[in-house]
Amino acid sequence: MKLPQSLDARKWEALEPHYRELTQRDLGSAADLERLILDRSELDARAEEAQANLYIGMTCHTDDPARQSAYLAFVKEVEPKLKIVGAALDRTIVDSPHAAGLRSPRYDTYLRSLRQDARLFRPENVPLQTEAATLEQEYSAICGAMSVDFEGREHTMPQMARYLESTDRPQREGAWSVVAARRLRDRDAINGIYEKLIALRHTMALNAGFTNFRDYQHERLHRFDYRPADCMQFHDAIERTCVPLLREFHAHRAKALGVTPLKPWDLKTDIRGREPLRPFVGADDLVERTSRVFHRLDAELGTLFDSMRTGDCLDLETRKGKAPGGYQYQRQASRTPFIFMNAAGLQRDLITMVHEAGHAFHSLLSKNDPLLHYRGSPIEFAEVASMSMELLTFPQLDEFYSPEQSARARRDLLEGLATLLPWIASIDCFQHWVYTNPGHTRAERDAHWVSIHHRFGGGEDYSGHTDALGALWQRQLHLFGSPFYYIEYGIAQLGALQMWRQARRDPKSALSNYKKALSLGGSRPLPELFSSAGLSFDFGHETVSGLMEEVQAELATIPA
Repeated sequence: MKLPQSLDARKWEALEPHYRELTQRDLGSAADLERLILDRSELDARAEEAQANLYIGMTCHTDDPARQSAYLAFVKEVEPKLKIVGAALDRTIVDSPHAAGLRSPRYDTYLRSLRQDARLFRPENVPLQTEAATLEQEYSAICGAMSVDFEGREHTMPQMARYLESTDRPQREGAWSVVAARRLRDRDAINGIYEKLIALRHTMALNAGFTNFRDYQHERLHRFDYRPADCMQFHDAIERTCVPLLREFHAHRAKALGVTPLKPWDLKTDIRGREPLRPFVGADDLVERTSRVFHRLDAELGTLFDSMRTGDCLDLETRKGKAPGGYQYQRQASRTPFIFMNAAGLQRDLITMVHEAGHAFHSLLSKNDPLLHYRGSPIEFAEVASMSMELLTFPQLDEFYSPEQSARARRDLLEGLATLLPWIASIDCFQHWVYTNPGHTRAERDAHWVSIHHRFGGGEDYSGHTDALGALWQRQLHLFGSPFYYIEYGIAQLGALQMWRQARRDPKSALSNYKKALSLGGSRPLPELFSSAGLSFDFGHETVSGLMEEVQAELATIPA
């Protein structure tokens, strides 16, 4: 298909003739069907990049009405039509008598996904999905507008994280309290958005023949290789293995700091009273140092990272009006990645940088596949690409730190796994309850969240701040924009730890396996992607326990 360079894929009237031509094709052979698939990939890539650019513009400037309107116009006017025509093309492809003649295994994974999408598609869900996307954008706008006055200056929420690392406990408490109070100002509005989303999503599930949104969404997310029961197994493994470790770390932290009880504003400061780690000053410094990290790690990865230093691929520093969080978005027509984050000069910003660079490497290593569907991968493996980079770059931390500081950074990340994995289990467990009990009240939801926190938390004391604890879940943007997309981080973290274990024994082989697996994109099923990297796709107690033992062994070599 020859598409004009001037095609304005933001507008349905520009896209519609090309999609109409695809739907009207005669398919007399497997070759004709394959040509349709590849031409559709090219057209879908144009539409996806248009949406990507509008989303990027909206999240970079949530306070710009024009950007907000442009993104919402696409969501409301173009995306619903893309879903309708996409479903028609899915059905044409999977129902074609020539589908069996497509090369195997080349098209097996693609056809499996299309059959699932065709089975689940309901036209009556399209306007509900549009309404949900509008609510998700509303949540982002609320969060992007949050700022606080502290110590005589206005700060964004990411900037306030610096004060939680302070060695001055009253300052930490003041910072934590002002942030908590600011979030609580929008608690009711965010609750209202979430309740509308729950209702919409429950209706979508009923329309598709499911009794609840959880079971519907698991299938919609193409979870062919695990089920909700396996997620429960993950929750139990984390509770048995990581939570005791987390509580041990917190007990040691309380003793070292000389505080009883340990409060939520005591969790980020250095227990030896050292000044917080400050790895860089400004985005340019971050980029320059990160480039050196990747060149030392692997020449090819260094070159790939440098390719993003031009072409509007980076928006890194925090500012008022910018959406929270961080992400990497592949622009599929130009096949160029974009990294978004809210850097404030913290150690966690360095982690975010190498994390999102891992996603970008995945996009760049798989970008040449002509099939759009294979230029991405299941999230469970996509996050292996990013989380592995957090660990594989340990030997290069001296680009940012002294030897003593590098050791601190390694310890912070490894100990942080004992916090991260229970948090992932908490969010996933919360969603299972929310969507299998769609008629719950607001008070019941907050109470259930608190019970989950007691199950997976580290024992820090929230007395006097029970409202903040009950609303803690509201900071997790995935609950609003990507329901049930969070367990993937836990599964992927186990994969990343296995990759790190490989690298500790044979760095060259581990990097080769890493790049080989990433270059496959989404062309193979999830267990095969893990296997191609030399990893086991398993998240039961034995796997979690073995990896945590590896973490503890490494921690034993790093001074506290």
